[in-house]
Amino acid sequence: MIESKLPHVGTTIFTRMSSLAHECGALNLSQGFPDFGAPKPLLDALVRRVSAGHNQYAPMAGVTELREQIAAQLVRYRGVTCDPDTEITVVPGATEGIFCAITACIHPGDEVLLFDPCYDSYEPAIALAGGRAVHLSLTPDNFAIDWQQVGDSITPRTRMIVVNSPHNPTGAILSWDDLLELERLAELHDLLVISDEVYEHLVFDGQDHHSVLQLPALRQRSFAVFSFGKTYSVTGWKTGYCIAPHGLMAELRKVHQFVCFVANTPVQLALADFMAAEPDYPGTLADFYQAKRDLFCQALSSSRFNLAPSAGTYFQLLEYSKVSDTPDQELASQWTREIGIASIPISVFYQDSSPGHYLRFCFAKNDDVLLEASDRLCKI
Repeated sequence: MIESKLPHVGTTIFTRMSSLAHECGALNLSQGFPDFGAPKPLLDALVRRVSAGHNQYAPMAGVTELREQIAAQLVRYRGVTCDPDTEITVVPGATEGIFCAITACIHPGDEVLLFDPCYDSYEPAIALAGGRAVHLSLTPDNFAIDWQQVGDSITPRTRMIVVNSPHNPTGAILSWDDLLELERLAELHDLLVISDEVYEHLVFDGQDHHSVLQLPALRQRSFAVFSFGKTYSVTGWKTGYCIAPHGLMAELRKVHQFVCFVANTPVQLALADFMAAEPDYPGTLADFYQAKRDLFCQALSSSRFNLAPSAGTYFQLLEYSKVSDTPDQELASQWTREIGIASIPISVFYQDSSPGHYLRFCFAKNDDVLLEASDRLCKI
């Protein structure tokens, strides 16, 4: 028997809840994926590229056409220019990009600041690199970062901060002032930053997504990670990209080439074709998903749940203290079995116990599914 390098890590909550939903025939509002199709022209582009024989290895950093389209969209949506050759790497999913960035930069004994509730892939990557995750909690009322706490938590061993906006699982977003404070602390203490921005186009109520790439000093010390799966409703294609200044990107690529080497060739080419043909598509997503959020929230208006409409992502938290005092992990399983709705308990995203009674529901679903789910929840 070997000694596990991740002794406290088991099967992810997403796998467990989706499996339970399938077993029970429940509505699956747990794992974050759409139950509707991707744009047909994108699917047609993939068929063309596969049929044309584009099925061998891509360049390690990603096909040129796709990296050029990524650069064009950065100008269009963020007002940022970058070098497709040296500052963009296409990766097989944002999780791999984050893993490579952490592995490339974190040495044994380094500390990395995380914000609970935080996505579950961050800490295992830090542990495998020999680092130590330092968990800080977002404020319990609105899931904001307490920058005073951040400043007080930085030590000579602190090497990196990981931020996520729009935030999974809470839907909170970082403001421009948040990024200015992040920039100040990162410069003051010579810190690196990983910015998980996979839901960048899913920001609601007329608000804007603010990227670390838009602040010049912050950009010079940041890895920004994005997901085509979230933007184009193709999570199973497992394709994303990372943007970083040349020096940092060179280090990420050293790891990336030995983790998976390349991302999927025909998928990359299909994405490049679609992005060139329909560059405005990402700009339609906020209204599309806000309508689904509003439908779900309005349908729950007569329920006993407390909720504040999500500011971003395609997740909605429901606070259930008026409904039950059952711990969230137990309740999520119970409701999957008994009322046929699968959700995600957010206590699993905390190092310590979570500050409230919350379940996360994915509203990237067809309207009839959302209405059926809300009807069942209103009857509890």
